[in-house]
Amino acid sequence: MKPGLCLGIALLAAVLTPAAYASDDDSFTIQAGTSLEVELTSTLNSKTNQTGDLFTGKVTEPIIAHGEEIVPESSTVEGHVTFMKPPGRVKGKAEMRLVLDAIKTPEGRRYLIGAGLQDAKTPEGETVKSEGTVEGPGKDTKHAAIESGIGAAAGAGVGAIAAGGEGALYGAAIGAVVGVVHTLAKRHPNVELPPGTDLTFLIPRAVTATKSGDAGAMVVPNAN
Repeated sequence: MKPGLCLGIALLAAVLTPAAYASDDDSFTIQAGTSLEVELTSTLNSKTNQTGDLFTGKVTEPIIAHGEEIVPESSTVEGHVTFMKPPGRVKGKAEMRLVLDAIKTPEGRRYLIGAGLQDAKTPEGETVKSEGTVEGPGKDTKHAAIESGIGAAAGAGVGAIAAGGEGALYGAAIGAVVGVVHTLAKRHPNVELPPGTDLTFLIPRAVTATKSGDAGAMVVPNAN
């Protein structure tokens, strides 16, 4: 077979490969690179949580193969915090790294996935960096400018009372400095992910589970 034809067939097969499939032996496989949409059901906070803490969630978009839900929308997920860094003052935003460990379906299938966080829709504007790390939003620069302005105005007023116009200038400068120092003394905000936060995880490798006859049983998959 010509090299060009082989390459074309390989590319076509890659395009047509489903996110998940059910085989004739009643086993179910989720393909590598599949995205998993999850709604957090736990509370995660860089102030109260630490490395190793567990979290839970629920699947919000099913994974479907050949007309069957391999991972139904009602499935639950389990994960843990692999890294936690509290916020600093001048530098150092809070960071929290999350990994999703397993999916459990209502039918009793259990997939061990080790999925990394790809995206998070958070209420405070946290962002997701590389390796599934959520970074805190940082200090509010607008609020810092307001604090400096208030300090300058207050200082000018005191200076004017004490020493007239020249005192007002000195007082304004001192007040502005005090406002800046007060802002710098504050730490960056903590990372806070409340229940209901939408998270997107990426499954890094293909995983397979076999349907259990007992809906209450859990079946540990084999990694392909």
